[in-house]
Amino acid sequence: MLTPGLSVWVVDDDESVRWVLEQALKQAQMLPRCFESGEAFFRALNREKPDVIITDIRMPDMTGLELMEQLSARNSDIPIIVITAHSDLDSAVSAYQGGAFEYLPKPFDIDEAVELVSRAARQRGSREAPQAASRSPRIIGQAPAMQEVFRAIGRLSRSSMTVLITGESGTGKELVAQALHENSPRAAQPFVALNTSAVTAELLESELFGHEKGAFTGANERRIGRFEQADGGTLFLDEIGDMSPELQTRLLRVLAESEFFRVGGQTAVRVDVRVIAATHQDLGAAVRAERFREDLFHRLNVMRIDIPPLRARKEDISALASVYLQQAARELDVPAKTLSSDAVALLLEYEWPGNVRELVNVCRRLTVTAAGAEITAADFPAELGGAALHSDADWTTGLAEWAEGQLASAPQSPLLSEALPAFERTLIETALRRAHGKRLEAAKLLGWGRNTLTRKIKELGLDSG
Repeated sequence: MLTPGLSVWVVDDDESVRWVLEQALKQAQMLPRCFESGEAFFRALNREKPDVIITDIRMPDMTGLELMEQLSARNSDIPIIVITAHSDLDSAVSAYQGGAFEYLPKPFDIDEAVELVSRAARQRGSREAPQAASRSPRIIGQAPAMQEVFRAIGRLSRSSMTVLITGESGTGKELVAQALHENSPRAAQPFVALNTSAVTAELLESELFGHEKGAFTGANERRIGRFEQADGGTLFLDEIGDMSPELQTRLLRVLAESEFFRVGGQTAVRVDVRVIAATHQDLGAAVRAERFREDLFHRLNVMRIDIPPLRARKEDISALASVYLQQAARELDVPAKTLSSDAVALLLEYEWPGNVRELVNVCRRLTVTAAGAEITAADFPAELGGAALHSDADWTTGLAEWAEGQLASAPQSPLLSEALPAFERTLIETALRRAHGKRLEAAKLLGWGRNTLTRKIKELGLDSG
């Protein structure tokens, strides 16, 4: 529901952004006023005050974060909406911790921005005192789905709320858990991680809760479990969906009562632990199948963050690969390699079933195996569409073996009438993929004219579908 008559001040050095917002706010019967610098904004603020402020983060004379700091020093309760073209985790967390009502990465939906202005005005005065931003793990992401992850981390930065992180294996769930911890009030306390599927069911209870001396054969001394190690801080439980029903019951009690008994113990141990759980499974389906306790699911699912698979955020792949190549170079103490344009194209074509973890391993492998300073498509392993496992003559060897097989079985048609169409079809499809469907560019790659390529596509039936 929009709120006509609101005074909305826009601070952005980009004239086009100011103009678009001004027109949209006027259309919503609000009263916009635009400033191209923080200095001009504060001069006006000395004379009057708006209902809502919209500010960019990066401006020449003053950042949006500095603008918020100065407003906070004046004890201002004016709600602030932060917009930025430089969207990353640090910016999102800093914006929320600086007291922003909302954080919008560019390009944003103009209707959403106008609606946020109305919501911000209705909730004026609800901001809490800002906290100092803490150091965060490096998470890269310009994709819209990753911006949602950043915003969730930012919104949770002042809380110790239980969080459930979902996503396929290898998407970086532990990295998100670390970011939640390091941008929380518990940042100075321990962050303890445990992959529950990596510990046998028999040992997991002791791993979580510890044991007393003599509790079982081999328990020669008292052991402090992960819950006690994380006291005051955060315990990250990965692959929670694999936990046995018995341990699910014990975990539920800890979450409900903040206490537990060590294995073989008689005295309750009280702890103050924030639990962040993660799984690649559909816990809702596991509840319906009675493999996971419904009450535990609701305890864990207080807040939920869904991490997208790498194939759903392909615009991030090139930047991620550059970071992991530099990381691999540091690990191996060698100069960092770069990616050629055809190598980047190959990375974008691949579906990445192993997600970010697979990309990290591929970057390590290429740092070792690629001969030059620049990695090309030829350096990639065959499973990624490269030729690293094949010599230049391998394809002709395979062709010779196929021809021998055809001749041995008395073919009904000449070899070339079967081989040439398949050969041309394969090259055309590969060139079109590399050219992202642009026929002129694909024709140049093949050494043909555009008309020749169009005719071949029609002859081979590649236009169908």
